[in-house]
Amino acid sequence: MKLEGTGIEGLMVDFRPLTDLMESNGFILGGSWDYERVTYDYKLNAPEKNITYYIRIQGYAVEGDVDKGDAVIRLLPPLLGRHYYPHGVEYGEQEGFTSGIIEKAIGLVQKVVEPAKRYHNQVPEHVVLERLTRWAEENQNQEVLEKMKELSNNPDQRK
Repeated sequence: MKLEGTGIEGLMVDFRPLTDLMESNGFILGGSWDYERVTYDYKLNAPEKNITYYIRIQGYAVEGDVDKGDAVIRLLPPLLGRHYYPHGVEYGEQEGFTSGIIEKAIGLVQKVVEPAKRYHNQVPEHVVLERLTRWAEENQNQEVLEKMKELSNNPDQRK
């Protein structure tokens, strides 16, 4: 089921700080990522025996490639699912989620929202450098091109 109103939907965050943030809060980057999409999962054990729930936060690259680590990710509404052995996880509304599990899931998602907002719409350094280089090339600005070349050859000078 979709977890509405968490505040995470639509946030755009650079892939690296997003992954650090998610992992530091117990979410694991799923193996189902590709060049354009990411999935973070959180395993939530239920008080009932042999029942496991998962919170899934998905996103897609609006710029860059996930596999290169230079993507900017737009986050989608989180999902709450129930695992059924051996079939997998079902995310439907009809899975009978208790209000306690829903509230716990929303709370876990909201834990990452405020920190993620700090990165929201921040343009990653590599994107700024690429745009500035493109502008300098288009405007034949040799001084800026030389500085960009210097910075790309010596990343320590950027700090």
